[in-house]
Amino acid sequence: MASNSKSSTPMERYGYDVLLGSIAAFYVIMIPYTKVEESFNVQAMHDILYHRHHLDNYDHLEFPGVVPRTFIGALLASILASPFILAMNLLHLPKLYGLIAVRLALGCIILNTLRFFRLQVRDKFGKHVEAFFVILTAIQFHVLFYCTRPLPNILAFGVVNLAYGNWLKGNFFAALNCLIFATVIFRCDMLLLLAPLGLTLLLMKSISLWEALIRCIGIALLCIGLTVLVDSIMWKRILWPEFEVFWFNSVLNRSSEWGTHSFHWYFTSALPRSLLVAYPLFLLGILLDRRILPFVLPVLFFIILYSKLPHKELRFIISSVPIFNLSAAIAATRIYNNRKKTFWKLLNFIMLGLLLISLGCTIITFMASYNNYPSGHALKDLHQIGHLPNNTNEQWVHIDPFSAMNGISRFCETEYPWRYSKEEEIPLEEFCHRNFTFLINEHHYIDGFKCLFSINGFSRTRLQIGFPPLLLLKEPKVFIHGNTKNKDVMNKHWPGCS
Repeated sequence: MASNSKSSTPMERYGYDVLLGSIAAFYVIMIPYTKVEESFNVQAMHDILYHRHHLDNYDHLEFPGVVPRTFIGALLASILASPFILAMNLLHLPKLYGLIAVRLALGCIILNTLRFFRLQVRDKFGKHVEAFFVILTAIQFHVLFYCTRPLPNILAFGVVNLAYGNWLKGNFFAALNCLIFATVIFRCDMLLLLAPLGLTLLLMKSISLWEALIRCIGIALLCIGLTVLVDSIMWKRILWPEFEVFWFNSVLNRSSEWGTHSFHWYFTSALPRSLLVAYPLFLLGILLDRRILPFVLPVLFFIILYSKLPHKELRFIISSVPIFNLSAAIAATRIYNNRKKTFWKLLNFIMLGLLLISLGCTIITFMASYNNYPSGHALKDLHQIGHLPNNTNEQWVHIDPFSAMNGISRFCETEYPWRYSKEEEIPLEEFCHRNFTFLINEHHYIDGFKCLFSINGFSRTRLQIGFPPLLLLKEPKVFIHGNTKNKDVMNKHWPGCS
């Protein structure tokens, strides 16, 4: 009769983790490449694993990016992945497998923090709510897709999950300390979540102001000391990365240079796309169970505060998804448990339909994302079909900024005779005077070079009458050019450009 976790089978204890982990791993294997917003941590993990203590060879010293970022997350993921990298080196496997390894290591970290939160959900709200929480997370695309992506937002997301878990557990100061850690080290904008949560705890008299100040200031100073110590060594200057990010984004308001959205964009676009069926369900959950309201309100205020910043991206608010999924899981559980009653039967039917629609949306989003890293596929294909057997010289590949931002990282590179250049601001008419063997470029025609083949990328979606109702349209995004002066390149058979 006992059904507690102590007597449950390993499959019952870890089945949810296997499900979520398998989906995340599938995304990694199918879409291993990364984009520009992930570039710092990707290059940092590569350099830690392959250059180790030789800091002069690190990529960030040559390409520092707009604002500096901390190395702490990259160090943690690299340490976990290092045994696999060692085995790969012994087996002489391509470095691309190293990218998969570090992303899987990061995914293990993030999913373990999500597991901690999920276990607190089970203890406070029951196993049915836990089950629906997992179902909703599994059929959503963004959490499991992003959890392996080395973004500062995702590193902060992992710590925020620990904060949520401690919050549910009643460890209020531990929750605040986790948010302070995330704010000081990974994402300064987590202050917008820390403030509403702290105010909620004060108003509910869960903590005292004086004790909170003493504890939180101490943790903040320790976190500042940690990041300054580590990152000053890695950047070779006295540095607190997130303070510079805060100054750039909030004080100077320079983030708006990367595009702006209207105030309501998070509520009318980002949240519906990330939550899917959980969006209406989380609103219903607030009405059905008052216990969830104190948890949802600070997260809602976090998004409202964030909405005042003109530059908006879905990944900025991904930390809100677990709490909204919890509220949605409460509503789904109530609907499911009352499904035999007339009114609830209709709601259950509607919920099942929305779950299927959400799954379809996730599949479509996955297919679009698969085709959204054209330059990564371009470099891989060039390595496979571009080897020149009669050529004993180095084969120099120039990667333009567009290609560097859409799938290519140091992990995509391979050994001699391949060599790579990411030199920027070269005019198109200048390439004919350079000795590059190949160009990976967004332009179809470049003087002195012949287009050898192209790679299609996701362009847009189009509605149609029939099945499937939504078409994904692709178009050539990246072009691979060969130097017309190189006879070995010109004499080789190439697929050609469309």
